[in-house]
Amino acid sequence: MLAKLNFTWLLAAAGIVLWGAGPAAADVPGKATRPNVILILTDDQGYGDLHAHGNPIIRTPEMDRLWAQSVRLTNFHVDPTCSPTRSALMTGRYSTRTGVWHTVMGRSLMDPDELTLAEVFAANGYRTAMFGKWHLGDNYPLRAEDQGFAHVVRHGGGGVGQTPDAWGNDYFDDRYWKNGRLLPFEGYCTDVWFREAIAFIRRNREEPFFVYLATNAPHGPYRVPERYRRPYRQQGVPEPMDAFYGMITNLDENLGRLRRELKRLGLERNTLLVFMTDNGTAAGWRPRAKRPQARGYNAGMRGTKGSNYEGGHRVPCFFYWPGGGLVGPRDVDQLAAHIDILPTLVQLCGLRKPPGRPLDGVSLVSALRGNRHALRDRVLLVHSQRIPYPQKWRRFAVMTQRWRLTAQDELYDLENDPGQRHNVAAEFPAVVRLLRQEYRRWWESLRPAFDRPVRIRIGSPREPVTVLTAHDWHCKTLRECPWNQGLIVRGVPGNGPWLLTVERPGRYELRLRRWPPDVKGKPLEGEQATVEIAGQKLRQQVAPRQEVAVFTLSLPAGPTQLRTEVVRPGHPPRGAYYVVIRRLGPGD
Repeated sequence: MLAKLNFTWLLAAAGIVLWGAGPAAADVPGKATRPNVILILTDDQGYGDLHAHGNPIIRTPEMDRLWAQSVRLTNFHVDPTCSPTRSALMTGRYSTRTGVWHTVMGRSLMDPDELTLAEVFAANGYRTAMFGKWHLGDNYPLRAEDQGFAHVVRHGGGGVGQTPDAWGNDYFDDRYWKNGRLLPFEGYCTDVWFREAIAFIRRNREEPFFVYLATNAPHGPYRVPERYRRPYRQQGVPEPMDAFYGMITNLDENLGRLRRELKRLGLERNTLLVFMTDNGTAAGWRPRAKRPQARGYNAGMRGTKGSNYEGGHRVPCFFYWPGGGLVGPRDVDQLAAHIDILPTLVQLCGLRKPPGRPLDGVSLVSALRGNRHALRDRVLLVHSQRIPYPQKWRRFAVMTQRWRLTAQDELYDLENDPGQRHNVAAEFPAVVRLLRQEYRRWWESLRPAFDRPVRIRIGSPREPVTVLTAHDWHCKTLRECPWNQGLIVRGVPGNGPWLLTVERPGRYELRLRRWPPDVKGKPLEGEQATVEIAGQKLRQQVAPRQEVAVFTLSLPAGPTQLRTEVVRPGHPPRGAYYVVIRRLGPGD
């Protein structure tokens, strides 16, 4: 008992409490309301990628206006990459717990048994919709439409043009999935997401709604109408930063269009608008460039997307709700994170949270409403794994209000060194020791998820035809994972199994393809094809111009894995990039 008391006293003296511990959420003053909620999440836009945060190059008048009117979380953190942030945002739980710690290789799939924000809102009578980038699974039961969103318009994979996306999508006049159907849309992708969101809001303005508007911009590839990138190129901004900034400028223009529509519909006052981004900048900072316009801007932070330093995971987060008293300009500098969004929205909106797994986040309501000490004493953790199996001490940050531990012997004092230039671990060994212990406790709490992989289900009436793509292979390395369509065109060698659950036993047809199902006239490019699944291994010869290798076999219900191989003369074998699976009926 004495040791525990001493440990707690040392933590308090260093301004630290145990991770997961937080202040009790204060009640929202006044009568509970049911505001509309719009959660905007942009992709790869860092803290410094808007003018209001000091960027001297980019022009973001609508974001600046929202910033000037909002309560701003200036010490807000996410995971350093896309899918992990999205899973934590949706669940209020650390991303690794949900099965997500990569953006590809089967590790971007979120456990379908997690309780999502959309499911919470739907259980409370809200109309739910998502637009844009999901990146937590493209097959049943992992899709947005399976996870509480009643209306969905989205692309596939982690970006337009990635392997699960509609073939040939290039940001302009693409095909997207609308409530499970692949349909054509006119216009630039970001314009489509906002246009569809506005149409949904118009249709549902008489009922409370929750809109999750997750743009793929400004994620690469960096494509945008020329009129948005030209002004930056004329200022001497190099490629691809000129297009990256142009994508943000287009996004900014759409934000203004959305806000004007809310005002026109009389919805602005009772709509809670949350704006945030998913990780640090991807193309807005080049520290070694000689000219200021070529360097970009990173708000004085170290690191960019993927980094465990501040520039990888500290991002903008604004709350604006005139009818609920959340107006600015006002800054909240207390430590907060993506895992806090779900409990915060539950409290702000007066929702009843259905039973679910324990949350890691805490409600930010007290801090948002002016309590300057509500979140001072807490510990948050993030890491960037991006490998098949997590490794201890890999690219992590243990964060308190003052300190950042970014390696076992690398400590930064954010109060005196916000740019993380001076490692002070030798000067504060007690702090290092305590934060290491926090990391160890956190790591042990995550371990059960490492060996509990998320599986795609086949044979479900909810998805009668399942199209698997190489994006979700459980590869050994990223080089073996053709995660975008350019790699598919090049025919890169690689392979790995898909982890599956057969929902209903029966007779199944598996169609192995080199190209996606809607691409006709192109061969499988092999002389022999093999499938291994549920203890069965079948092989067949392939003719030179044959497009598909078809296998029919009986599968029992339960977990399994599927591995394919296409042997090519004179080349290393590779897996079938696409497999189309259909249940034909009961088994033998």
